Amino acid sequence: MTTELNITVQAEGWSAIADVEAIVRKAADAALSSDAAKDNAPNEAEAAIVLADDGFVQTLNRDYRGKDKPTNVLSFAALDDDGPEMPNTGEPVELGDIIIALETTLSEAEETQTTPADHLSHLVVHGILHLLGFDHMEDEEANVMEDAERTILASLNISDPYA
Repeated sequence: MTTELNITVQAEGWSAIADVEAIVRKAADAALSSDAAKDNAPNEAEAAIVLADDGFVQTLNRDYRGKDKPTNVLSFAALDDDGPEMPNTGEPVELGDIIIALETTLSEAEETQTTPADHLSHLVVHGILHLLGFDHMEDEEANVMEDAERTILASLNISDPYA
C-alpha cells in the first residue's frame, strides 16, 4: 500500500518530541499496512495528520461533536460512516484527517508512565483505524479496535497501552 501523509505541525511544543514527523509517519504506515487494515485499506491512500494544541482541538471538538473540551485525538473520516467503500479508480483514496492535541498527549503520557513518542504513536494508530472504519462505541467494536491497536503497536515495539 502506498500512502501520502500530509503532516502539519501546528503547535510549537511538538518539537519536544525528537523526530516527531518520523514517529507519526512510522505509526501511520504500521497501521495502514497491518493485517487489521488489510480489508479496509485501499492500494493508494492520502491522509492528513495535524499536530495541534489543546485549544485548536477543543474548538473542533465543540463545533463537530458538541463537547466543549479538548480530547487527545479527533478523526474525521472522508468515507462513509458505515464503513469505507474503497473506490477502485486507480487514484489515491482520501481517508480523512486526524488532529492530535499536544497538551493532552503529553499529560496522558505522563499519567500512564509512557513516553510521549509512544503515546503519540498510539494516538496515530487509533486515528488511522478510525479513518478505516473501526470504532469503539460498542463493547465488541472496542475489543476489536483495541486488539488491532495492541498488535500494531507491538510491531513498533510499543507496549500494550491498555495493560
